Formats: sequence, C-alpha cells, structure tokens
Amino acid sequence: MFRAFFLDRRWWPWSLLGTILILVANWYQVELDVKINDWFGSFYNLVQKALAKPNAVTLDEFLAHLVTFGQIAGIYVFIAVMVDFFTKHYVFRWRTAMNDYYMQHWHLVRHIEGASQRVQEDTMRFARIVEGLGVSFMRSLLTLVAFLPILWTLSAQVKELPWIGPVEHALVYVAILMALFGTVLLATIGLKLPGLEFNNQKVEAAYRKELVYGEDQPQRADPQTVSELFGNVRTNYFRLFFHYLYFDVAKWSYLQFGVLVPYIALGPTIVAGALTLGAMQQIVRAFNRVENSFQYLVNSWSTIVELISVYKRLRAFEAQIQAARRSDVAAA
Repeated sequence: MFRAFFLDRRWWPWSLLGTILILVANWYQVELDVKINDWFGSFYNLVQKALAKPNAVTLDEFLAHLVTFGQIAGIYVFIAVMVDFFTKHYVFRWRTAMNDYYMQHWHLVRHIEGASQRVQEDTMRFARIVEGLGVSFMRSLLTLVAFLPILWTLSAQVKELPWIGPVEHALVYVAILMALFGTVLLATIGLKLPGLEFNNQKVEAAYRKELVYGEDQPQRADPQTVSELFGNVRTNYFRLFFHYLYFDVAKWSYLQFGVLVPYIALGPTIVAGALTLGAMQQIVRAFNRVENSFQYLVNSWSTIVELISVYKRLRAFEAQIQAARRSDVAAA
C-alpha cells in the first residue's frame, strides 16, 4: 500500500516531491487564513466605528477594506483550486503504483474473495482516503502552529469564565478540553463501526462475485443463492444504519453545541464591555481554528472508519502475496 508508491524510485517525483508540494501549499493557505483573521478584526472595528458615529468612516475607507479581503480571498481560491487539481493526479498515481504491484502478483491472489474489487476499487479508495486524512492532519498541525499563539495572546483580554471565575488565557484551555471531550466521546460511541464497515465490504464482495459468475454461467446466481447473499447485505447495512444513527446524534449534537462555546466563554467579557466587535470576531475565529485543529479525530472519524476497513482488506491481500513468496523461496 505504501511501499509501491513511496519506496519505488519511478514514483518519487510524485510521492516525495508531490507530498512536499501539497504540504507547502497547505502551509501557505494557513498563512492566508491568518491574514483573513486579522482582516476581520480591523474590518469589524471599522464597522463599529461607523455605526457609533455618522460619517466617522468614509465610503472609500469601507470599500478599501473589502478590496483587501477580495485580494486575499482571490489568492486563497486560486491556490485551493490548483492544489485540488494536483491532488487528483497525485492520488491516481498512487493508485497506479498499487495497481501495478498487485497485478504483478495477480496469479497469487486471484482466488481471494473480491480480488478484482480490491485491485479495481479499494486501491483508489485507499489512496484517496490516506491522502485526504494526511493533508487534513498536517493542516491541523499547521493551523495550530499559526493560530494557537494568536489565541493565547488574544485570550489575555478574557479575564473571567462564567461559573468558574478568573482564568489566565482561558480560551486556550476551553478549546483543548472541548476537543478532548468530543474525541473521547465519538471514539467510544463509534467503537463498533470499523468492524461493521469491514463486514459490509465482505458481504458486498460475495454478492458481487456471484452476480459476475452468473453473467457467464447459467447455473450460477440462481434466485435462492442471490436472495441469501443479498439478505446478508441487507442485514449488515441495517446494523450499520442503526449504529451510525446514535453516532450521528452524538456527533452533530456536539458540533452544533460547540458553536456556542466561545460565546459562552466570552460572556462575562462581552457583558462588561471589555472587547471591541473586531476583537471579539478575531477571538472567535481563532478559537474555532484552534478547536477544529484539536478536533481532527472528531471531524475525521467516519473517514477513519472507512480507511480501517479498506486497510484490512488490502492487508489481507498483501499477506497472501508475502505468504506465497515465502513458499516459493522455501521450495527453491
């Protein structure tokens, strides 16, 4: 899964240099996000000034701030589109490397249930998911590096938390505790999902295999066999739907409530009038960036569940190849 792409010199321009390019581009996007956060602070202070006293701000000043945002956002959009385009090619090259490796050993694994699906579909899913999770993880780290000092500095203006009292740099600790709570909550609730996803792929593969045989062999894919195999698919899907039901209830309840957390934490400071509108916007945006970075597992858990199931299938595939190789060596 990794060796065929990252350790093969033929693919180094894509696997190594491509990975570096994607990381550098994401770092630059984070830097642009920091500039946008600064812009929100100055813009909302300008709005507060304009609303407090008529004609305190000229139309040219107001429009100049909007033009500045447009310039930053335009660069951000361009970088995002180019990175997305490059990433699609990157993922397909990774799939190609895996496909070439597995097809070299096709005679060793063709008898495994769902072998064609693993080569044709799972390779693409694996490359896409790992790339997506890897980039998300690195972006979370880069965002933390960029925004954690900003939040630490800005939270010095927040002298008190509701129901708790004075806490230095309180918002940093609130963001960490909220993310930790959500991670533990969803990891616990979603404990059964990886196994169910793996079983789901197994029953789908068995059903698909019988249908493929039925295309060429009239005695295969008879109604009774197909009904039994599809019954297994239906049973597993219904179990999966049930477990995702309470998982999604917990996930979306946590995420929706989390929107209110920075405002609750800022409550005493806002009521005391100790913040400008621009400073509040900067703090809330920085808090959200830091919290989202710490919530990497929360936001990615469903994708991680899918990755675990795909990894198990491909790992079994590769184990068969390695076992066959060892047998050949022992026979020689």
